[in-house]
Amino acid sequence: MRLLFLGDLMGRSGRTAAIDALPDLREKLKLDFVVVNGENAASGFGLNSKISGAVIQAGANVISGGNHTFDQKEILTIIGEDNRILRPINYPEGTPGRGYGIYDAGRGRKVLVINAMGRVFMNALDCPFRAVDKILKNYRMGMGCPVSAILVDFHGEATSEKMAMGHFLDGRVSLVVGTHSHIPTADCQILPKGTAYQTDAGMCGDYNSVIGMDKTEPINRFLTRMNKERYTPASGEATVCGTFVETDDKTGLAKRIEPVRLGPRLMEHMPEV
Repeated sequence: MRLLFLGDLMGRSGRTAAIDALPDLREKLKLDFVVVNGENAASGFGLNSKISGAVIQAGANVISGGNHTFDQKEILTIIGEDNRILRPINYPEGTPGRGYGIYDAGRGRKVLVINAMGRVFMNALDCPFRAVDKILKNYRMGMGCPVSAILVDFHGEATSEKMAMGHFLDGRVSLVVGTHSHIPTADCQILPKGTAYQTDAGMCGDYNSVIGMDKTEPINRFLTRMNKERYTPASGEATVCGTFVETDDKTGLAKRIEPVRLGPRLMEHMPEV
């Protein structure tokens, strides 16, 4: 199975680039399933129904979230109804929405997608390790199992916590990929027991920025420690960043992982299929 994960859609520039690229990526990479992190898609903060609909129509099967999931209040009216939109599984019990789902990938195959959020330098949520482990006790992957592949979007700040999650889940899931820091890491690898891993997929956004935001206000805050204006997403031409994984249908484990980078500022990379 061929899976694509696209990193955080950052504002109009990032979401437009991703929406425009997805149909071509699905065709060129012969993709079976696509997950996109959409927590920054609406002006850099949250997600709404218009944007989520456009992302799914362009070719995404699932939209995952993070610490900005609920920044747009409109999300409260759709996240409980549309199972293709996820929020981190380790939000407290009673939080609207869901943290995982099982989705059709064609030819009788199912994909389990889990969205979790780290706690180091982040919000004080429930333990993400125990939350993901609880779900995986009910699901195994591979031929004859309930799901053919399992993808985990781990939205976190600390590289150590993301790497710990990768090793914690090694051999039990197809892919552990980090989001949130908006910088693509160079550590695409298959862990010893067969799980594909990347610390951060990067963002889909304008890299002539400070992690996707217009440079002026972040620099001002570092210099003065004062808030002069609101953060606004950078609006220049975006680079699409993500992670491509090919799995073995017999085991669900990874056979291959490569970065995907399309755009003007980072060195481009497109896997050959």
